[in-house]
This record gives sequence, structure tokens and C-alpha cells, in this order.
Amino acid sequence: MRTSRFSDEQVLQILQEAQAGTTVKVLCAKHNISAATFHAWKRKFGGMNVSEARRLRALAEENARLKRLVADKELQIQILQEVNAKKW
Repeated sequence: MRTSRFSDEQVLQILQEAQAGTTVKVLCAKHNISAATFHAWKRKFGGMNVSEARRLRALAEENARLKRLVADKELQIQILQEVNAKKW
């Protein structure tokens, strides 16, 4: 997965600039982002502060780790079932 050029703090700063009255077009040109990226950030981080964004990132990382654990366990279960199905 590709990482963002901007940290959560930077994204929130850009969104705060927009709330202060700067137009989206000017912000996008200033920070070299597309309008679609800005609106995706607004949808994801709108109304958050920095600590909430950090918590969201930590939860997403933990969720990904847990999904990998479940996938590994499912693979182990499948392998064991295949071994048990064979007649020795």
C-alpha cells in the first residue's frame, strides 16, 4: 500500500486552512494535491483534531495486524484439515 506524502497533522492543518476561508482551488495548488484528494481527506478527517486522527491511525494499524493473524490461523486450520483428511 502506498504511503501518503502528508502526515495526519499536515492533512488536518490543510483542512483548517480551508475552514479559515481559503478556497479549495488555492489550497490544492499551494500543497500540490488534487481536489479529489482534498475532498477525500475532508470526508475522512472532517471535524477531527490531531489526537483523534492519531487514534484512528493506530486503530487501523491494529485492525490490519489482527486481520493478518486471522488469515494465518485460517491457513493453518486448512492445512491441518487437509492432513487429517488423508489416510495414512
